[in-house]
Amino acid sequence: MASSETEDQIDDKPMPLLEHLIELRSRLLWSMAAFLVCFFLCYYFSENIFSFLARPLDDVLKAQGGGQRMIYTHLTEAFFTYIKVAFFGAACISFPVIASQVWLFVAPGLYRSEKKAFAPFLLATPILFILGASLAYYFIFPVAWKFFASFQSSNGAGGLPIELEPKVGEYLDLVMKLIFAFGVAFQLPVALSLMAKVGIINSAGLKKYRRYAYVGMFVIAAVLAPPDVITQIGLAVPLIGLYELSIIAAKIVEPKPREE
Repeated sequence: MASSETEDQIDDKPMPLLEHLIELRSRLLWSMAAFLVCFFLCYYFSENIFSFLARPLDDVLKAQGGGQRMIYTHLTEAFFTYIKVAFFGAACISFPVIASQVWLFVAPGLYRSEKKAFAPFLLATPILFILGASLAYYFIFPVAWKFFASFQSSNGAGGLPIELEPKVGEYLDLVMKLIFAFGVAFQLPVALSLMAKVGIINSAGLKKYRRYAYVGMFVIAAVLAPPDVITQIGLAVPLIGLYELSIIAAKIVEPKPREE
């Protein structure tokens, strides 16, 4: 018993409050510096990043033979669109650095067993976010944009053609919202597994309330996704699959009952 307690110790050394504040300031400065460097780098390549985000729409419009162009109606709209692109790209690229700084500040106050328990969740978080964002970009965007672009007509009301000319600002807002929604939604296994690890929930309870969870997935998809059926179903179905994966993960990590 004594040997196990010795192995599971906190590696942190006693520090006065002022030193903790100095350490916190150092971590914040490193995080801010990483974000600013990534921001200026992304702003330099903002046009390329926006072209990458607009490629699914460009492919759909080319396939339908429509006009391949985007417009902006305010003088400052294009400039602030590139600012948003740089901010969004910097947040994604600098996240590992910021997360590592948070971990370096928090980890010394954790037991060794707690560090081992949290490590897999920290590794899974960015991976699942990338998977969710990739699903939105490579599957949801082409299907949704093709559906919306299908309403174009060469003989519209009164014989006038109806053509799609998306605004750069509105398109970027929609794309960022969907990527963020899918990335956050894919954190479901991490959240449920972590709660199972600390004993808040268990796999049996997740199985018992599976039907209610399925309904909740469609509600979450209706809140996070735009008000169209394609993106809502495209988000709800993977969430249901992730919920089933969470049941398996919770079964593995949940505390085992002690034998009498």
